[in-house]
Amino acid sequence: MSTKQAAPDSGLEKVFKLSKNGTNVRTEIMAGLTTFMTMAYIIALNPNLLTGFDVGSPLWNGIFMATCIASAIGMFFMAFAANKPFAMAPGMGLNSFFAVVVANVVAMTGMSYVESYQSALIIILIEGIVFIILSAFNIREKIVEAIPLGVRMGIAPAIGLMLMNIGLGSNDGIYSETGGPFYMMRDFFGALTAGSAKTAMGSGYAPMVLAVATAFIGFFAIVILAKKGVKGAVLLGMLIASVIHWAGSAIFLGQNPFASLATASWIPPVKDMAETTLFKFNFAGFAQIGWFTVITLVLTFCIIDMFDTIGTLVGTASRAGMLDENGNMPKMKEALLADAVGTVAGACTGTSTVTTFIESASGVEAGGRTGLTALTTGIIFLACMFISPIAAIIPAAATSAALIYVGVLMLQGLTKVNFAEIDQLVPVTLMLLAMPISGSIGHAIGIGLIAYTVINVFSGNAKKVSVVTYIMSALFLIKFFLAA
Repeated sequence: MSTKQAAPDSGLEKVFKLSKNGTNVRTEIMAGLTTFMTMAYIIALNPNLLTGFDVGSPLWNGIFMATCIASAIGMFFMAFAANKPFAMAPGMGLNSFFAVVVANVVAMTGMSYVESYQSALIIILIEGIVFIILSAFNIREKIVEAIPLGVRMGIAPAIGLMLMNIGLGSNDGIYSETGGPFYMMRDFFGALTAGSAKTAMGSGYAPMVLAVATAFIGFFAIVILAKKGVKGAVLLGMLIASVIHWAGSAIFLGQNPFASLATASWIPPVKDMAETTLFKFNFAGFAQIGWFTVITLVLTFCIIDMFDTIGTLVGTASRAGMLDENGNMPKMKEALLADAVGTVAGACTGTSTVTTFIESASGVEAGGRTGLTALTTGIIFLACMFISPIAAIIPAAATSAALIYVGVLMLQGLTKVNFAEIDQLVPVTLMLLAMPISGSIGHAIGIGLIAYTVINVFSGNAKKVSVVTYIMSALFLIKFFLAA
């Protein structure tokens, strides 16, 4: 047993059952820090997306604070109620969709963006309350159990490909005078020669070379450290990658990677949040949106969030060995309830839907097995209200190294899929393609469910498909073809 192992009678041991889960305090804290480093980007990116990059405005500051606070609340609930190592924050994709909704409210009602934003927050509040009710009555848990086992086993590998796609693609989008964003796999490795890539990217070529070198050196550093059994391999690899990127920026690009620290504000903008987002529900503006539009939007947010969360929980838990012989995760109800609580907290503080992040897989890979990992990440999120400038200097390429590594490892889950059965082969294959291409865990699961249902119905095995699976397949068909 490690000297860092929590004593059997210690407070942390009693709360998080560290020994029972084969972990210790040091490992859990390192895992929480690893998770944070891979998802720290959301702290600044979320308010950027929701305000149209209106950095420093009162609304931007309010959403920044809401991002830190709501994420932490969700993670604290995950830590103490579910005792799971999963981190939460405003979901990517869902925040972009919410920004579009707000813009449409502006166009429909003529209200200002802030007023429209405060009106649309009520939609998120309703979604969160609906999820709390569904979770309390085990309805969301039943939906998880109704997903065919083969499809469930294919979720983790599909998420792995999605993580690799983020790491090798959109995570390092670079712009230049010739356009952008430019991505590693499409514009650097996808080019026929380095010369053509250089011509296409213009001044973005040098940053791209640095990003590629950083990501792959960091990736192989993690692989080698992990192979040698070094604890905290993912975190150490990210630190190595960060140092390389900082040095490369200074030497080859002539940039000071720490320049932003000199002018950064270290005082949380509490006043701006109180004036713009904290419990600022605009019910008068909400009434102008129209009941049909509201119902459609609530259902859309619910469907996307529900299956994104389910996919992340099942996929990451599968990788961590947290699923039982039937493919179910203990305390799934509490984990789903944490997602709902986070969403309500997000609406009350002023941000879009809070959901479980796939970057949690990096902390799981670093050894995180209990709620202490989530608690650690949540505490750091709260601290970022004061030290956000430090989180901002973590290079995206260093994050890419961790995402690529975790993505590769999650492909091991394919060994649990019975590819000899066509009703497992086809749905899982479609999910493997759909998840990285669409960027949506929920939509990929929907495609897998529809494929599973169609194959069994038209091959004479209609009774093999559960009633809940039929309902979910129908809802996704409606979503894809009528409510898209």
